[in-house]
Amino acid sequence: MKLYGIPNCNTVKKAQDWLKNNGSEYEFHDFKKKGITAEKLTEWFNTFGWEKVINKAGLTFKKLTKEEQAKINTPDAVIEYLLANTSAIKRPIVEKDGKAILLGFKEEEYQALLK
Repeated sequence: MKLYGIPNCNTVKKAQDWLKNNGSEYEFHDFKKKGITAEKLTEWFNTFGWEKVINKAGLTFKKLTKEEQAKINTPDAVIEYLLANTSAIKRPIVEKDGKAILLGFKEEEYQALLK
């Protein structure tokens, strides 16, 4: 299992705590240090939809002007933006057996899919 995120994110910390407390072993992939590929983003878009993978509620996106935000409106534009601004990726993302299965942290979803 692999957990994607950034270490100082509270939601990522909650997911990590849940995984540890439930005996789940995982590898942590830090977006900030290791980056992410367009191919990986495309996989996640195919699983969750590109609209959900970009975190429009986060500060990184909110700092943009309304005009800049409006231009990030297609999968290609979102990939370009997220490659340059990895902290705007919704997190955490959990992959199991090489497939993305969870986006964000909701304890009931983790319980249902990982128990």
